[in-house]
Amino acid sequence: SPAPAPEVVHADQVEGDEPLLPARVHRPYDLLRLCVGVLALAVVLGVAAFAHGTTSGLEQDINRGTGEAPDLLIKFAGLASSIAVLLVPVAFAIERLVKRDGLRIADGVLAAVLAHGVTLATDLWVADSAPQSIKDALTQPSPADVHVLTDPVHGYLAPVIAYMTAVGMSRRPRWRVVLWVVLLLDAFAMLVVGYTTPFSIVLTVLIGWSVAYGTLYAVGSPNVRPTGRTLLAGLRHVGFRPVSAARAAEDAEEAERGRQYFVRLEDGPPLDVTVVDREQQAHGFYYRAWRRLTLRTVTTGRSLQTLRQALEQEALLAYAAIAAGANAPRLIATSELGPDAVMLVYEHTGGRSLDALPDDAITDALMRDTWRQVRALQSRRIAHRRLTGDAILVDREGTVILTDLRGGEIAAGDLVLRMDVSQLLTTLGLRVGAERAVAAAVDVLGPDKIADALPLLQPIALSRSTRATLRRLSRERGERERQAVLAAAEARKKARSDAGEVEESGRKAARGERQAQKRAIDEAMEEAREEDLLAQIRHEVLRIRPQAPVEPARLERIRPRTLVTFIAGAIAAYFLLAQLSTIDFDKILHEARWGWVAAAAAFSALSYVAAAMSLLGFVPERVPWPRAISAQVAGSFVKLVAPPAVGGLALNTRFLQRAGVRPGLAVASVGASQLFGLASHIVLLLAFGYLTGTEKTPSLSPSRTVIAGLLTAAVLVLVVTAVPFLRRFVVTRVRSLFAGVVPRMLDVLQRPSKLLTGIGGMLALTACFVMCLDASVRALGGASTHVSLASVAVVFLAGNAVGSAAPTPGGVGAVEGALSVGLLAFGVPLSIGLPSVILFRLLTFWLPVLPGWLCFNQLTRRGAL
Repeated sequence: SPAPAPEVVHADQVEGDEPLLPARVHRPYDLLRLCVGVLALAVVLGVAAFAHGTTSGLEQDINRGTGEAPDLLIKFAGLASSIAVLLVPVAFAIERLVKRDGLRIADGVLAAVLAHGVTLATDLWVADSAPQSIKDALTQPSPADVHVLTDPVHGYLAPVIAYMTAVGMSRRPRWRVVLWVVLLLDAFAMLVVGYTTPFSIVLTVLIGWSVAYGTLYAVGSPNVRPTGRTLLAGLRHVGFRPVSAARAAEDAEEAERGRQYFVRLEDGPPLDVTVVDREQQAHGFYYRAWRRLTLRTVTTGRSLQTLRQALEQEALLAYAAIAAGANAPRLIATSELGPDAVMLVYEHTGGRSLDALPDDAITDALMRDTWRQVRALQSRRIAHRRLTGDAILVDREGTVILTDLRGGEIAAGDLVLRMDVSQLLTTLGLRVGAERAVAAAVDVLGPDKIADALPLLQPIALSRSTRATLRRLSRERGERERQAVLAAAEARKKARSDAGEVEESGRKAARGERQAQKRAIDEAMEEAREEDLLAQIRHEVLRIRPQAPVEPARLERIRPRTLVTFIAGAIAAYFLLAQLSTIDFDKILHEARWGWVAAAAAFSALSYVAAAMSLLGFVPERVPWPRAISAQVAGSFVKLVAPPAVGGLALNTRFLQRAGVRPGLAVASVGASQLFGLASHIVLLLAFGYLTGTEKTPSLSPSRTVIAGLLTAAVLVLVVTAVPFLRRFVVTRVRSLFAGVVPRMLDVLQRPSKLLTGIGGMLALTACFVMCLDASVRALGGASTHVSLASVAVVFLAGNAVGSAAPTPGGVGAVEGALSVGLLAFGVPLSIGLPSVILFRLLTFWLPVLPGWLCFNQLTRRGAL
């Protein structure tokens, strides 16, 4: 809460007001609109490129409809619009200059110039480089000369639209209506006489719109934030008689909640006023948009919200909180401060926030009072959504008041209410510790309510400031543990030095010394290890309610990896569709040799038997073969929704656990299988690469390409080994993946038949896929396509490695591209190689999805997964 103003005040005095406001601000809304405009441009060009029939039909329908318009109307529309399209912007510019608003006119002129440049570049691109389908959608023969095409983009409409948008005509309804009528008349006249196409008009509007918002975001919009004197004038307008206004200190976290003022009146108690303007409303926009995108089953505040909507939401929550019986600031007036700001007037509460109180002032009674306010809100299904220390106010009498209700929610769901409980538990735990925080909560809400909030006790459910505090404490905790380890090592050295120990010769003595030093370090780390606050809160709740659920709730709808996967898949699909559009599939299907297609399908089916062999060969326990084969078929469905290296590993581990193998041994068996699979993959790639390199040479020496590939691989290994960060990353991943593999391999070595089954299954699995790809090439390539089996093996092994590293599910896009390029490198034309790869992926990835889904459901019902 703002500090009270000084005793001596003067009329219209503003203390703490911004002495110098920035002349321009970069609004996130402008950037968002720019992105939407660019996306719409991409969609229009995509429709024009791939939906030629749709564009042609649309043009014919419009020409048929406009052809019936009277000639008099057409001539009038053309004449009036051609004159008004230039006069209206000029008239608006004169009106703005008279009102001394020249900055907006300058912005509009700059946007118009840039839009004209973009239209010229677009015209040149369409004329020289664009696909024929886009050229047909954007141009047509000119009515004046059939040998000349019309302009793809209108060089005078786009600048006018950019100018209109940049100067802010959308906020002046009369000017906006007049100009849009003029533009529609102009577009109508050009469509009727045949000087443009519908897609050309849409593209022109989008270019003008996008360039305008790009210009506004780049140069910034004029800052219209109201000052403190504007606030005083607004208070007088709603019936108050202010004397002075004192601005509260503002930090980055408070900027999102609005500017706070303490206002003294000539008569009556002082006021607390919150001013919300467009710049402040945009603060944190990207964070709110990301939270809304990533959190599932949780409603977050609207990313795009008008000032009136923000005003109404905060007023509604203020009245609802008081009606529920909670202590909240009393709202007594609201008003607009011009077109770009609003104010909310509250009775002055005074006091200090919880963050400003010393630790010894946060008593158990104070915490229980805080929980009672939350209980009052939750009794009416009201969620606060931000129960941090700066939102909890303690007045002079020690009464708790909940402020900052603007981000709350009416008729909230159970999940959001439980998030409030977990947030307040963490907020109080950071100040007084987990034990006292949990005890106060249980005293007011009861153990069941607190236990229900445990699944929400995770960082993503907490506020941004709380997460930052937890990260800082985690770093400090790690530093203390590191210092304790260093101190233990130094103490060990000092103890040896004080004891006068002499270095003993011999390997046994050195090993014993290292083990003693390691034990000392482990003991020091164990003593210094501290639990994080969230774990402490869980343990306190479990001590009261041992049966409380502890499994974290799934709150994330989308993760960064999922977003990367989606983007990579979209890019891969775009390039794949572009290549497919150049292939004559009808001709290929008529010339296909179906015997080889059947052979490719047979090899694809045999690969699941080989996969089961490669898994069970590293499992000494008895596991049913039919179910193991079904599990590998089910993996075809899992690969559709997860990267292949991740999905298959998780499914096989789960299958072995359900088959009776202990969890640790199941992980070790799958790790051993993966380790041998990786080793065999590398060996086979090197061997077939060597054979491929010697095929066309008179001696057995490999080609320069093979040598270059080996040298490149060696350099990559050296780089990973030399860079500490990469080395730690690889070692950590490999160690976590293959932990426990060596003891498991000792068990497998005692049964040579099992080991032979596993290794044989891996070789058979690779052979099945290589033969399937080779049969696909022979099926569609005919007798004219000659490629050796060794070359096909190299292509498959390299493409499979690329697919395993790709973030897309099943390596979609990456595998197709790698295999097609590989076949092209070995002399298979792209017109044959790409359909062959599509057939191979159809047989090994897409067609098995349905039987994989059936096997997955069947194994799940039987408890095998």
